Amino acid sequence: MELSNALAALGALSHEHRLRAVRQLIQIGPVGMPVGALRDALGIPPATLTAHLNVLRAAGLVRDRREGRVIRVFANYAQMNALLGYLTENCCASDPRTDCRPVAACCT
Repeated sequence: MELSNALAALGALSHEHRLRAVRQLIQIGPVGMPVGALRDALGIPPATLTAHLNVLRAAGLVRDRREGRVIRVFANYAQMNALLGYLTENCCASDPRTDCRPVAACCT
């Protein structure tokens, strides 16, 4: 992952509603959830959720799929794993006495 991608992802997660949305989608798992159900779970207005999902999509943290009249939203585990890898790739590199292991990947 490049620095610009990491900054975009971290910036997208720096708002309460967006962080809660990503955490909800992670909790649901790879099946994702309809946008309306996500809105109900978060308790925010539709237009607000749309704006936040657009930021998360632009950062690559969520993706969606149209299923008839419903849009289902999913956490993008590959992007999240790349971000975790970027943040921990040099973990404990300056202290050879430390037994630091990379963070295990989230759902694949």
